[in-house]
Amino acid sequence: MDKDKGAAGTGSPLSRARNILSQLGQRPKKGLGQHFLIDSGVLRHIIKAAEPSLSDTVIEVGPGLGILTKELANHAGRVLAIEVDEALAASLQQELASFPRVQIIPGDILNLDIAQFLLSRTGLPAESLAFQYKVVANLPYNIASAIIRRFLEADLKPKLMVVMVQKEVARSMVAKPGQMSVLSVSVQFYGKVRIVARVHPRSFYPPPKIHSAIIRIEPSQTMPIPLSEITGFFGLVKAGFSSPRKQIHNSLAQGLAISTEEAVIYLKEAGLDPQRRAQTLSVVEWVKLWTRFSRGDVELAQGTITQR
Repeated sequence: MDKDKGAAGTGSPLSRARNILSQLGQRPKKGLGQHFLIDSGVLRHIIKAAEPSLSDTVIEVGPGLGILTKELANHAGRVLAIEVDEALAASLQQELASFPRVQIIPGDILNLDIAQFLLSRTGLPAESLAFQYKVVANLPYNIASAIIRRFLEADLKPKLMVVMVQKEVARSMVAKPGQMSVLSVSVQFYGKVRIVARVHPRSFYPPPKIHSAIIRIEPSQTMPIPLSEITGFFGLVKAGFSSPRKQIHNSLAQGLAISTEEAVIYLKEAGLDPQRRAQTLSVVEWVKLWTRFSRGDVELAQGTITQR
């Protein structure tokens, strides 16, 4: 579905959002990226893409006023909703007290250890949680990429993520070779990603200045390289994009502090044309290049380069 989805008129969801905030004596907080979903049509798209069932544990980041939380509670076996706004978290705890499958947790997802959080909240063993829970959320735009990355890089990864992000961010995540970026590689390295639907600003209160999109990410259970090499791999990718307008042999030479001659050799031995640019390489090609670099005379560690 790629048509813009707008709010279904100015009915009760908008009035309810205003009333709740009025009762709390609050206004939407720009610093927290608060744009509350008020469109039931968009809500249906999210639920359809997430396919929650009674066997699912679902993490919702930023439940806000609870419109998505309630819908998830009607379908999922357990909903763990993490809300950084303490006033909203307290309000939701009271409003959803009659929903036994919902836990409202005050806190900042970026400060939580995902594995420890899941283990403490579910009481289930780690082996039963890896690739077994889902993440479904309307993410704050200013930290959406960081939140997605946190789950994809977690020791216990989700089996599915269905989240709302800025439309341009969504486009970057699903980009094909020719328009790739560090974000594209970072998401596609971990699994399959697609855009479910585009969302109009009027689907939120207050409406943001930009359009949004619902994306669906299916993390892969097997990594294309060993886990111990992932930091080095992304160090190489960042180096390759350090000067995206330059040909990749020049970008790598600059980003890794090696000679252009060395960069050319590595690229050719990986079967890549040194005159290409970083945005044209697929994830598979980056993996090939990393495989060659990891056998070479340089060592990537924590995103930096040192001579052996």
